[in-house]
Amino acid sequence: MKWLNEEDIDHIAIGASVLGTGGGGDPYIGKLMALHAIRKYGPVQVITMDELKEDHWIVPISGMGSPSVLVEKIPSFEMLMAPLIAYEKASGKKIDIVMPIEIGGVNSLIPVAVAAMKGIPILDGDAMGRAFPEAQMVTFHLDGLKPELVTIADEKGNTVTIEPADGHWSEKIARTITISMGGSSIVADYGVTGIQAKKSVIPGTLTLAQKIGEILKQPRNGAVHPIELLLTLLDGHQLFRGKAVEIKRGIEGGFTRGKAVFEGSEENDLDSCVLSFQNEHLLAEINNKPIAMTPDLIAVLDEETGMPITTEGLRYGARVIIVAFPANERWRTPIGIETAGPRYFKYPYDYTPLEILIKEFVPS
Repeated sequence: MKWLNEEDIDHIAIGASVLGTGGGGDPYIGKLMALHAIRKYGPVQVITMDELKEDHWIVPISGMGSPSVLVEKIPSFEMLMAPLIAYEKASGKKIDIVMPIEIGGVNSLIPVAVAAMKGIPILDGDAMGRAFPEAQMVTFHLDGLKPELVTIADEKGNTVTIEPADGHWSEKIARTITISMGGSSIVADYGVTGIQAKKSVIPGTLTLAQKIGEILKQPRNGAVHPIELLLTLLDGHQLFRGKAVEIKRGIEGGFTRGKAVFEGSEENDLDSCVLSFQNEHLLAEINNKPIAMTPDLIAVLDEETGMPITTEGLRYGARVIIVAFPANERWRTPIGIETAGPRYFKYPYDYTPLEILIKEFVPS
C-alpha cells in the first residue's frame, strides 16, 4: 500500500509532462490542484493492478479541451467533482477508485485531487501510456469497449450526461459540448470493473512518471546527465538539439494545433527540425524527413535544466533537446496505428517505428 506525499506529486507532475508529449495540460496547474486537495482533504492511496478486486468500479476523470484555454480557466474543486457525482447518479453505482485516462500533464493529477476530495484511492495506471488528443484514443477502445456513459461539467455549474454509441461519437459530442462550455471541461467516462481494468489498463504509469521526475530533479553534476538516464529508462533516443525559431499555434476545433520550427546546434548544427502538434507532439521531421511519429512519444526538454516543455509553454528562442520513446506495444498493433497513427492525423506517412527511423537517419 502506498500513499502519495507532496514530493511524489512534484515528481509525477514532471514525469507526466514528459510522457504527455507536450500535451495533457499544464502540469504546474495539476500539481497545484493535487497539493491543495491533499492538504485540505488528506493523503491519497495508490492502488496497484495486483491489488484490484474483480468487482471494483473504476472511473477515469480528466480535463478535455485546449491546453491553452485550461491555463486561463483553472477548474475549481466543485467543477472537478461534478462529473463524478453525475456519473454515480446516472450509473446508479458507487465509484470505488478513480484513475487517469492519460498519463500526461494536468490529466495525471486531476484524479489525485478528486481522489483526495472523495476519500478513495487512485489506480496506478492509465488508458494511453502517454497523452493523446482525442477521447477514443484509449486502450479501452482498442479492446472494443464503449464509453457507455460520459458526464461533462464546466465552471458555471453545467453538467451534461450523454450515452454515446462508441468512442468516436463520444469524442465528437463531448468536444462540441466542451467548446460550448468555453473550450475546456472536466469529463468522467469509460467506467470499468476491476476485471476489465486488468485487461485494458496500462499498469504502473503513475509510478513510471514519478521515477522520471526523480531522475530529472537530480543534480546536473553527476557522472551521467539526467537526460541520459531518462533515455535509458524509457529506451529512448535523442533526436535533435537546437533553438526554437518559429512557432505557429492556434485553437482550432477545441484543440491547440500548430507547428514549431527549430534550427540546429552542436551535433545538429546543419540540420533543421519541425514538430507538428495537436495538443500533443505527433510528428518530428528533420531536414524534411520523418524521424519520429505518433503513436511513439515525442518530448521537448529544456537544454539546460532537462525539464519538459509543453506545446503551450514553448517560446521563441528556447534552447531544447528533442527526444522520443517507443509507444506501448498496444499502440503498435494494426488497430492502435489505425486509431492514433500518422494517417489518422492526415500526415503523409505510414507509421514507421522510431527504432527504424533512427537507423535510417543521415545527418547533414
